[in-house]
Amino acid sequence: MIKKIKQTKSEKILLIFILSLTIITFGSFGIIKNKCLFVKKYNPEKIKFKNPENIAILNVSCGNVIIELYPEISKNSVERFKMLIKSGNYNNVAFHRVIKNVLVQSGDLEFGKKNKLNYTYIGTGKSGYGTINSELNDNFEFKKGSVALARTNKKNTEDSQFFILLKDAPLFEGEYTPVGKVIYGLEVLKKIKYMEKTEYVLRPDFINTFNMLNN
Repeated sequence: MIKKIKQTKSEKILLIFILSLTIITFGSFGIIKNKCLFVKKYNPEKIKFKNPENIAILNVSCGNVIIELYPEISKNSVERFKMLIKSGNYNNVAFHRVIKNVLVQSGDLEFGKKNKLNYTYIGTGKSGYGTINSELNDNFEFKKGSVALARTNKKNTEDSQFFILLKDAPLFEGEYTPVGKVIYGLEVLKKIKYMEKTEYVLRPDFINTFNMLNN
């Protein structure tokens, strides 16, 4: 007859500790794997906007980023931006340049599309609609959440690429063309994939969809 061996109090405590550690480890792994777990979700249909015709909804992996556009500040640039949004050109385009806690940049329609991503030339691509003139505004404050058109080191070369600030950047004032500002969901953009040692991202995150609220 086999006798049952009773666990000592120390052995029971050790077993409980091991089980608790296992649960915490797997739970933490799940949290780390799901980068969007604690990100607040915004449903534009449940928000009342003062100027709904100027509201754009940028959807990415962790949710919606709601942007108010400012045509009264940059008429031609906002018109171009709206046209590209309404036509669906920004859908499935990479966030090819990301600086942690500083900015995210997207909008390379030529080399940044998910189905034809080109790491050699990404960041230099065009829209096919031609460049437009810079609309600089010394009075616009480039606070976090500001959305602006990117350009080369020369003015009047804005096209389709844009960036969104994750922190204040007063040095950008009078240098870039502002088109709007994030009013909800800035924290969503902080979850966009970045690289530690370079601004350009290998296997980047993408825009899911980009639509005007009233489109």
